[in-house]
Amino acid sequence: MRAGVIVFPGSNCDNDVARALADVSGTPPQMIWYQEMTLPKLDVVVLPGGFAYGDYLRPGAIAANSPVMRAVKDFADAGGLVIGICNGFQVLTEAGMLPGVLLQNADLKFICKDVHLRVETGQSRFTSGYDTGAVVRIPIAHNEGNYFADDATLDRLRQNDCVVFTYCDAEGNGGAEANPNGSARNIAGIVNERRNILGMMPHPERAADPLLGGVDGRPFFEGLMAI
Repeated sequence: MRAGVIVFPGSNCDNDVARALADVSGTPPQMIWYQEMTLPKLDVVVLPGGFAYGDYLRPGAIAANSPVMRAVKDFADAGGLVIGICNGFQVLTEAGMLPGVLLQNADLKFICKDVHLRVETGQSRFTSGYDTGAVVRIPIAHNEGNYFADDATLDRLRQNDCVVFTYCDAEGNGGAEANPNGSARNIAGIVNERRNILGMMPHPERAADPLLGGVDGRPFFEGLMAI
């Protein structure tokens, strides 16, 4: 698997996700600076977490207009796999590559803790390492992770099997008590209708090694090995 990780000014999870990709694939990904106008030959591109451009204006707003994003869009249009984690998810919505927006958390506080997620579908390249309905424990760390879209968009996401992760409790139950940030319908991650672009707020790279306290994020990266 040929992977690339985009590095923006203010990215701080780029090395974390690069390590997770290298541990699973045996090949270090290429680190791609935000000023690049083209991409090397890749199978998957990752937009990592962090605070691109210091979250100035809105999280992801300036990064979405970085030079490299034109190449990322072209890559996705050609069928390449694109993953946005946390700040990367924000960049993808700001770039119009995924529907909806990420608003400030409902309690107006930065949240950093482990949460439980239910895998809503294993029928994607990004979740093929999980069984549908599986409950996993993955960390979150964000201030603007409150996913919002209008009801028509939310209905369409569900009807097209584009909701891939939702927040839940340890038994897999949803609801407000299991929702850490107020996200509409407990949504934690989605894919586009072509199923080649994923955005998710939780950080699977922070749960991909026993030394990190958990390995529930490792199947996320192992599933990509089918590429």
